Amino acid sequence: MKFYEKLAKLCRREAHRRGWRRAKRSIFRLPLGPVLADIDQNRLAEIQKRYAGQKYSDVDYWLRVNRERVQDLKLHRTPAQRVLDLGCGGGFFLFILKRFGHSVLGLDVDESELFKELLEVFGVPRMVFPIQPFDSLPNFHQQFDWITAFSIGFDRNRNTKTRWDVAEWEFLLRELQLRLAPGGKIYLTVNPFPTGEYLTRELRDFFSSRGADIERERIFFKRGVRF
Repeated sequence: MKFYEKLAKLCRREAHRRGWRRAKRSIFRLPLGPVLADIDQNRLAEIQKRYAGQKYSDVDYWLRVNRERVQDLKLHRTPAQRVLDLGCGGGFFLFILKRFGHSVLGLDVDESELFKELLEVFGVPRMVFPIQPFDSLPNFHQQFDWITAFSIGFDRNRNTKTRWDVAEWEFLLRELQLRLAPGGKIYLTVNPFPTGEYLTRELRDFFSSRGADIERERIFFKRGVRF
């Protein structure tokens, strides 16, 4: 099969998956009203007003984005899970999960006052820790059923503008697997390269060899990482 035929087949499969996810969101709905029922709406409105213009100040929009993430992972209709979210930002994803009885922990750097205030309003716990190439993760004193990371930014070097290669990812995946409970899952989404591609061919082959199901920016280890 020629390369363009393989690519066309892959695109058709991904389009089918995206369509099926949209359909399931309609079937298994997740209204945000009950999720926000006990939140201090006055404080939330004041935060949005004070940080107006910043990317993550539109709370309604980012809650909708993260509602879809929760729905796609079926975490609004599963028993209580222990979830670690890398680069948790303002805690939107974990806040929704808390409402469904999941035990949550975020990991991120402490560079945004907006994120700090949102985490406080949402009641989402966060451990401050920068993810660096070849640096071990902290001891969380527990294992997790899910480890997630959305729109990953820690895989890029701000000085050289380069992105992680296989060696850096190999190290991190081993660190994550150590912190994953038996039967646990790892779900990652990456940002695109300037070319519009999400993964180099080498990275795609590497993640596949470690047991990942890959769809565009999505890298899903449904049964942990295979070494």
